[in-house]
Amino acid sequence: MNRKMTAFLLTFSLVTVAGTGWSQSRAYPIPNDLAMQQAAKAASHIQTVFIILMENHNWSQIKGSKYAPYINKTLLPMASHAEQYFNPMSIHPSLPNYLWLEAGTNFGILDDNPPSLDHQSSTMHLVTLLNTAGITWKAYEENISGTACPLTDSGLYAVRHDPFVYFDDDTNTLNPSSAYCIAHVRPYTELATDLGNNSVARYNFITPNVCDDMHDRCKENPIKKGDTWLSQNVPAILNSAVYMNGGALFITWDEAATGDGPVGMIVLSPFAKGKGYSNSIPYDHSSTLKTMQEIFGVTPLLGHAGDSTTSDLGDLFNLFP
Repeated sequence: MNRKMTAFLLTFSLVTVAGTGWSQSRAYPIPNDLAMQQAAKAASHIQTVFIILMENHNWSQIKGSKYAPYINKTLLPMASHAEQYFNPMSIHPSLPNYLWLEAGTNFGILDDNPPSLDHQSSTMHLVTLLNTAGITWKAYEENISGTACPLTDSGLYAVRHDPFVYFDDDTNTLNPSSAYCIAHVRPYTELATDLGNNSVARYNFITPNVCDDMHDRCKENPIKKGDTWLSQNVPAILNSAVYMNGGALFITWDEAATGDGPVGMIVLSPFAKGKGYSNSIPYDHSSTLKTMQEIFGVTPLLGHAGDSTTSDLGDLFNLFP
């Protein structure tokens, strides 16, 4: 019996978020009409996704590091994580990896040029599939104004870490006044309010600035800086109602500092195995994209997410998607 059928036939589910003190029991009768089928599906399915992108570190630099106490002493004991998660083979620097997470390919790009040079006309990417299916999405970017579509670097905001503004259908082809872009690519400062109002989108992509994402020193050890940022910001997600009721948080790194990794992939969710579970299944960014498509049920599988050799991240969960 496959995972989806197992989840569908569950008559009772005990969901516990380790480390948050949240535990809830729910009884799900076998459905006998459409309304009950829909209720059962919602109860055993990830509803809301958050993904945080950190920068430029091998997993060996993070796991066990004295500079990352929040990751090692708080998150990993309650989370599931992968030991063999890589950036796609020889895909560097940052931008190609961000594009890969959105479209399953880097479109041949191997640089960090701005959208004015590297923009794409393709509509075959995740948020367009989500939008077409009526599934809400939003990108929360640190240090953008929210008054324009952020098509260029500004202060600590690096446009190369914002894949959405590289797609013409997201920006009305490089239009800084694009209403669609401005509505979906928002300042990170708005996330706390949206969590408090229970008004976040179903797919939420979070990009810290180039100090907070472990990229640059910014007068402090970059691993320590990023770990501190996570300790100050992840609890708001884990304590939110939307996370507790079917949320999943993915924390990963765009690329390795040396070679192709492994890099970190940490998963927290009421549906995750958690409790420090880890595996050694080979993954890369195609696995994350495939996982997102399976969670939200949008097809076709994009780029290398559709490869027969690409594993999704389902092993890190008890109930998936």
